[in-house]
Amino acid sequence: MYLDGKTYYSFCYGTYSTKGLVEAAVEHGVSSLALCNINSTYDHWEYVKLCREVGIKPVLGVDIRNGDAHCYLLIARNNTGLLWINTFLSEHLIEKKEFSSSVVAPSDVFVVYPYGVKQVAELLANERIGVKPYRVGSLLNFDVGDCYVIHQPVVVQGKDHYYLHCLLRAIDHNLLLSALQSSQVCQREDVFVSPTKILAQCRLHPTLVTNTYKLLDACSVDMDFETDKTRQVFGGSKEDDMVLLDKLARAGLIRRYGKRNKKAAERLDYELKLINDLGFTTYFLINHDMVCFANEQGFYHVGRGSGANSIVAYCLGITDVDPMELNLYFERFLNPERTSPPDFDIDFSWTDRDEVMDYLFKRYGKKYVALLGSCPTFKTDSIIRQLGKVYGLPDEEIKSFQRDYQPVCATTRKIKHYGEMMRGFPYNPSIHPCGVLISDKPITQYAALFMPPKGFQTTLIDMFTAEDIGLNKFDVLSQRGLGHIRSTLELIQQQHGKHIDIHDTKKFFSDDNIKKRIRDANTIGCFYIESPAMRQLLKKLRCDDYLTLVAASSIIRPGVAQSGMMRAYIERYHDPSLVEYIHPLFKEHLGETFGVMVFQEDVIKIAHYYGGLSLGKADILRRAMSGKYRSNNKFREIKEAFFQSAITLGRDPIGSRRSLATNGVLCRLLI
Repeated sequence: MYLDGKTYYSFCYGTYSTKGLVEAAVEHGVSSLALCNINSTYDHWEYVKLCREVGIKPVLGVDIRNGDAHCYLLIARNNTGLLWINTFLSEHLIEKKEFSSSVVAPSDVFVVYPYGVKQVAELLANERIGVKPYRVGSLLNFDVGDCYVIHQPVVVQGKDHYYLHCLLRAIDHNLLLSALQSSQVCQREDVFVSPTKILAQCRLHPTLVTNTYKLLDACSVDMDFETDKTRQVFGGSKEDDMVLLDKLARAGLIRRYGKRNKKAAERLDYELKLINDLGFTTYFLINHDMVCFANEQGFYHVGRGSGANSIVAYCLGITDVDPMELNLYFERFLNPERTSPPDFDIDFSWTDRDEVMDYLFKRYGKKYVALLGSCPTFKTDSIIRQLGKVYGLPDEEIKSFQRDYQPVCATTRKIKHYGEMMRGFPYNPSIHPCGVLISDKPITQYAALFMPPKGFQTTLIDMFTAEDIGLNKFDVLSQRGLGHIRSTLELIQQQHGKHIDIHDTKKFFSDDNIKKRIRDANTIGCFYIESPAMRQLLKKLRCDDYLTLVAASSIIRPGVAQSGMMRAYIERYHDPSLVEYIHPLFKEHLGETFGVMVFQEDVIKIAHYYGGLSLGKADILRRAMSGKYRSNNKFREIKEAFFQSAITLGRDPIGSRRSLATNGVLCRLLI
């Protein structure tokens, strides 16, 4: 009988996490609960997944509001109704227009109005009037009929969280806490009231309860989390796409390797079969199409990510990295157990990226294309700053508290207490730095849209939810250095009449002048290797080859450097005799990096060959380490699987844990 559950994705309003709301429902013995966040769909699918895990029937809807004014609840009877709700909400958020006080919704959507807004005679068949159970006695002195339902909002957990809710509302309105009005906050009664208490409150009007259950029983939203919902066809059919990808890749193979490179041809055959078998053909063709558009416009790009491990990507021109020459590990790119596509991180100049994004919207239709959303969360500094303002603290006191985080008075003690409670709360809809979604069905089938200042419609779901439901993003990034490269090439053409092919990377690998500049750490102005720390590392290495340069760019990262891997790599690079391999498999698979786990591919190698994990599970371990999951549960599970499998293979668990500690981040995480 709960039609209006809210989480902290009702930004600066609700105080439940999505998981917390579901857990509270379990504690209260609730069998069905409608999630109706305020003008937001961010956690719809996370909510559905969590409800399924605990046997609760999830119902999805939205609380439609103009500012603080509650207009009505929209509750989806089915997926068709959810599509209508998302489309309706999107139109208003994108155009930034107010909602009307009433709405004509299709029969697939229930509309629940607040008591007193409409008369029974005005209601359509799918419209209801919601009554707060604690007000039933004073409001209803007549037969309620079929049109009234219980409206018990679930917003806060209790007294302490109600005060937190008030703080959040003051932050949202940029007000002192003392200036907050009652109309700007929820009711103190908007908590998880037990079903027994609600039944007691409605004992004179049992039809209210029956009507509410009928509404919830009529709702059923479905989601298949296992199917790929990214655009499935590039051309006329999937079969046509397979033929096209094959033709483009083989033409690129001749261009990149000539006509007689048997090893490259065999790897191309293997990759094409796997890409087709796993259903990623269209994904490749869309990335190729995007790169072709950029090339036609004279935009320079750099293809990165695990897709650079693919010879197909190299032959299509998506990347300029030769995976054969650099011995890049294919299974990081794709393996038979991987269900999500490889990452193509494609960089464009900041001056060109919006043009590329605009092309994707026009090429595939804005009905199916949107930028990926995200949710910034409250962290220590922002919490202190925002709560300090709410309590009216001077700037100097706020800055002082940010520096030492030690409470010195009752107010700062409150800030610390409630700050800990709100840490990690999302505070507004935002935009993912580079993700673009291109769906097979209308994008509003899965989420509502809003319009950020960027000027491209953006989903009210984040990357974790998108991946959970099978919407795979295309990464379109911006890099200022590419604009400088373009300008430089134009100047060379103007001043010297020379055309330089920036994609002919092999020529640069063998250029003596480039090698000398790298050996001397004379790399100012060179993206990624110009920072003081990087130049200091280059001086220590005195390297001039591409492979070592790539390794250097990995070991310079904070986590790797702090683990001692950087020091170990430098020492072993200059004196390979210092390397002690804890097992022959380490020598076989980590020989190029002197036994140090430098690259993410190394995680897969050791987890698979040494630990005995399947390639798919080894890749899950790599992804879990890199923070690509919402929680660390998967990492803990795969960690145990690693040791269980390693013991089965006869590895020494105690000796391995001790020895692994000197061989990289993976090992430190596992021990």
